[in-house]
Amino acid sequence: MKNTIKLLSLSVALAASSSYAANYAIEARGDAMGGTGVVSANFLTAPFYNPALVAIYRRNDDVGMIIPSFGLSYSDEHNLVDDLDYTAGLIDQISGGDYSNIGEVQGALDSLEGDKAGLELGGVIAFAIPNQYIAANVFGKAYTESFAEADIYTGANSVIPIDGINTAVNAELSAVNAVAIGVTEVGISLAKYQTFLGQHIAFGVTPKLQRIYTYVYSANLESYDITDIRENGTGETMLNFDAGFLWFHGPLRVGFAATNLVSRDIQTKRLSYSVQSEIDPTQSRDFDLQHSYQMKPQYTVGVGLIGDYAAISVDYDLNEEKKFTSFNDNVQMLRVGARLTSCANSN
Repeated sequence: MKNTIKLLSLSVALAASSSYAANYAIEARGDAMGGTGVVSANFLTAPFYNPALVAIYRRNDDVGMIIPSFGLSYSDEHNLVDDLDYTAGLIDQISGGDYSNIGEVQGALDSLEGDKAGLELGGVIAFAIPNQYIAANVFGKAYTESFAEADIYTGANSVIPIDGINTAVNAELSAVNAVAIGVTEVGISLAKYQTFLGQHIAFGVTPKLQRIYTYVYSANLESYDITDIRENGTGETMLNFDAGFLWFHGPLRVGFAATNLVSRDIQTKRLSYSVQSEIDPTQSRDFDLQHSYQMKPQYTVGVGLIGDYAAISVDYDLNEEKKFTSFNDNVQMLRVGARLTSCANSN
């Protein structure tokens, strides 16, 4: 599990690599607030944080629109890409029969062991019509997550070494495995504000149609190309729902948001193949890859003081967001954000 604390100073936004991990709300205001939004989003960005906020707007707000907005997050803390480039060059040399660098090859394989990299890309668009009856926001969202991991072979180590051939075979039969999921959503957030026993509350719901694509890929260390991941993919369509609630008194707000209330375990295609060593034909390796992605409900609470010119907000995920079962990519986040807006008057 990865626990992340997101902080924001009043003047400088610090966007961490996981800023979209829980909500994929790719829009500038939410990013500048450290990824918070359960109580601090506005009626236009509400579908990406808390649909209840669609009903919270100013009297002079007639309509709003977000033109396509995009965001990118890349994580390679173990230097997988650099280690791959370096190792591929060494393998090219030993493929020609030159084993003078075999010690470097072993060191490169050791460096790759356990290396992982991740890429997240997303975008949103929204069109909102606030009104006193049932406020509405029609939106679209798309995001993708890709993970790659080095898979180092060590089976040749059990054979009596001959001039470093075992290391060369291990390098030849090692691989990089990757998996990706892409999700597109189209939906409408409907929300209502009312007073109940003297308390100001709002609640909202979002029915949405999701199209989910999965991809799986594997290749040896020399021929790996992440762009080829699209060759082995599948897709399915499902109906899902989000819901939200907000209570406020003056600038004080408390909110709750639930996303993806319909659970689904999504399987990638199965990728099976065998590789035989050209250096030592007695050595071979079988690959049988299939990944499962868990789309589960995500529950987040938020509290904040939200004013016209200043705001501070805290969001906390009540449960882990579980993703690919074969990767350690679970996320549970605490986000803290603040903003200060200056106002200039002219005569």
